[in-house]
Amino acid sequence: MINKREFVYFVLVPLLLIGLVISLTPASLFHEAATAQVDAPVRTGGTAGTQGKQAQGMHTQSKYYDVVVIGSEIQGVLLAREAQKQGLSVLILDPRSKPGGELIQGQMIFLDEPHDAKKRSLVQGEIKALFDGYNSGKIRKAADFNRYYNRLIKGIPVQSGITVKSVTAAASGGSKKLLKSLTYRDHQGSVVTVEAGYWVENTDFNALTGKLNAKRIPGMERISKVGHPDYMAATMMLKFKHVNWSKLHQAVLDDYPLTNVRDKYGGNTYVDWDFATGFSNITLKYMPRDPQLLLRGMNTSYQKGGEAIMNSLLIFDVNPSDPKSVQSALDKAKAEAPFILQFLRKNIPGFDRAELNGFPDYLYIRDYNRFETDYILTFSDVMNSRMFWDNVSIGGYALDLQGTRTVPKGIHLGQPDRYGIPLRSFELKGYDNVLVTGKNIGASIEAYGSARIMPNTALAAQTIGIILGRELKQGKRLHDLNQEDFKRIHQYLKKEYHIKVAG
Repeated sequence: MINKREFVYFVLVPLLLIGLVISLTPASLFHEAATAQVDAPVRTGGTAGTQGKQAQGMHTQSKYYDVVVIGSEIQGVLLAREAQKQGLSVLILDPRSKPGGELIQGQMIFLDEPHDAKKRSLVQGEIKALFDGYNSGKIRKAADFNRYYNRLIKGIPVQSGITVKSVTAAASGGSKKLLKSLTYRDHQGSVVTVEAGYWVENTDFNALTGKLNAKRIPGMERISKVGHPDYMAATMMLKFKHVNWSKLHQAVLDDYPLTNVRDKYGGNTYVDWDFATGFSNITLKYMPRDPQLLLRGMNTSYQKGGEAIMNSLLIFDVNPSDPKSVQSALDKAKAEAPFILQFLRKNIPGFDRAELNGFPDYLYIRDYNRFETDYILTFSDVMNSRMFWDNVSIGGYALDLQGTRTVPKGIHLGQPDRYGIPLRSFELKGYDNVLVTGKNIGASIEAYGSARIMPNTALAAQTIGIILGRELKQGKRLHDLNQEDFKRIHQYLKKEYHIKVAG
């Protein structure tokens, strides 16, 4: 038995020293020590939280989500939002440095609205609030669009600045695969693996689907007849201030009737108090300093207070998957902008005192690689107003194929009435649990000219998010749904959301 002096010396003093060391050691060191060696997947239910920060390049634990969306384009945000509202755990992994995609970072805020043959708007669902605000003039400037977008994405976990490194898949029965996990590097350099029940390609450059060995749908080369993949031009939005819109409007009125206006300024020339289109007889005379650029007709939205934004400067041969290609295109367009301004000042009424009003951070990408889905929408489907048992959207809009370097003025293939867009056009062929949104829609290049516009695909994305949330809770996966299921789904969408997509 030890005496009191030995007890103090050999027991109490060492314990006090250990306690002192612990109290002086940063908590982060213990966290890293506890997690640095962990590499096995950990599956959790509910809405998943943020991973603990790891040392540069170290692999963190895996987390499970019901739905993981790659990219922050508005369509995928709508899908994630509805799935989350239905109780699913969701995560957005965004390769861009900031959320928003083309709508916010590219400031593509000249909204195209689909109509049927009777001129009735086909905009439905959540996106209708954006179009109503736009048409009323309440949502016109970048700040207005930011507020709308931020409302949609609020509460959804987002990690920006990620790079997809690899994916793992397994057999799912029959000829389909099941995408199991995705590994990415975050903006701090940590390597993270996530697992999911469903995956959604929501970028404009195939950050996910480009790694899945899917078969590409032929693009504009079907039209341009070149021997390599060809893509519609991108656009850098041109922003102006000190525009005298009243002067522009009056100048066109003075040239009425409309036939005379179009003879003078070019086909489709039209100006009201909110929008101006056409003027191609003037704009196509502009000679850019770089052959990669072309100034097409003046698609311009008046943003009030003398501000306007123009969707007119085409940029050919942009590869959105290559940051250097995108940056080069932005640099060339910005360098050209002052010369375009001088041209507009001299040739377009109301622009004589206009000035540039800054530049967007990104481009409007119309077209890139798209991959085969379970159903590929065709020219015949669109022009013959075909409806499908698994409709998730009702589309409209002209079959408008924008220019490429080989077909610089683009091609107009016709004006359809309303048509259906099926769920199968958003299910990646060969995979049981990979969906695509927005411009990744499965459509032939001819049908894509109409189907690609945002309200068509936004409605589909919202609808798919609702369906995912409701059906997964009932133990049904999307590929299990049949015609009877969709009769029930269409009734529910109409009753609860006032969304009418039944054929």
